[in-house]
Amino acid sequence: MYHGTNGTRMLERTFLIVKLFSENSMSGKPQFDEAAVVSAAMMVFWRHGYAAASINDLTEATGLSRSSLYQRFGDKDGLFREVLAAYTERVLKRMRGVEADSARERLHAMLRAFVPKQHDSRRPAGCLISRCCAEMVNLTAEGQACARASAGLQHKVLTDVLRDAVANGELSGDADVEALAWYYLGVLQALLNLPQAGAAADALERMIDVAMSGWPIPAHTRSSTA
Repeated sequence: MYHGTNGTRMLERTFLIVKLFSENSMSGKPQFDEAAVVSAAMMVFWRHGYAAASINDLTEATGLSRSSLYQRFGDKDGLFREVLAAYTERVLKRMRGVEADSARERLHAMLRAFVPKQHDSRRPAGCLISRCCAEMVNLTAEGQACARASAGLQHKVLTDVLRDAVANGELSGDADVEALAWYYLGVLQALLNLPQAGAAADALERMIDVAMSGWPIPAHTRSSTA
């Protein structure tokens, strides 16, 4: 089971802050477009990482003055946490939006949905969540908690799919659902990051097939096909 409860709660509070300020933006209270600012900052953190993203980079990308940035977000870390919350919400929506006739097919379709399409130079490569986890040492305690929570929420989506598989008889009741969820999360993250190392799309598709071949077949299914 994922043990990042405090980080998850912090991320959920950040989700709420993003939502509240988005609603305020519609009523004209802020003097700038909240969603556009978070989106622009997201590109900076995603492309350069937390440590390398300077305040100058962020003000240039968002169009905010330093005083406006600090007044609204508190500091660089406050902006980062809202960016990570918005990114995580987007990723979870993609994961949960995949539909299929069975849990196994849903997982298979989910992995395929995350194979990067033709590269858009305006969109950074890789995954912001995995990038944050890779540079955990550079994050504040609050940032670390949010990064772990983001990965934990992805893990939970996969855990839910696998639990459905157990309930449907697609996996045996003694299947290690937690380990399988981490395994398939690792595959998903690899699909997003390996293109930077030279992996072609067709190789990634074959990688998914290999990963799905690791799906434990229930004993009753093995005996019926023997």
